[in-house]
Amino acid sequence: MPPISILVVHGPNLNLLGQREPGIYGSLSLADINRLLELEATKLQVGVFPVQSNHEGVLVDKIHSALGDYQGILINAGAYTHTSVALRDAIAGVNLPTVEVHLSNIYRREEFRHHSYIAPVAIGQISGFGAQSYVLGLQALVHHLREKSV
Repeated sequence: MPPISILVVHGPNLNLLGQREPGIYGSLSLADINRLLELEATKLQVGVFPVQSNHEGVLVDKIHSALGDYQGILINAGAYTHTSVALRDAIAGVNLPTVEVHLSNIYRREEFRHHSYIAPVAIGQISGFGAQSYVLGLQALVHHLREKSV
């Protein structure tokens, strides 16, 4: 079986994790979350390659460049989840299995957070489990990729 490489996309303001609204987003930093993903990736025998940007175009470009280098995408698009047709179209365009994750349960928050442009082009969505949402999302994505290759 070929090695599996996962692009991990962190959207705007996630660079402030650990200090930004810890009651909602928890006390772990983005570096902490990336370390959790590295640990899980080692257990799963896959590679994870995180990128974070506050700029929509940078994220779109990174998703475009995923073709040929990655077998799947794990994404927390942050606020762009609810606003970005461009990210939605980039994910649809590369047609890589994508799992959407959120630290908080977006459906228990403000009404505008209940809509995701990403969800219709993702194979699934996990939200509300804090940093564990990322780990669960990675597990689900790897399981999907391995089942697909059988």
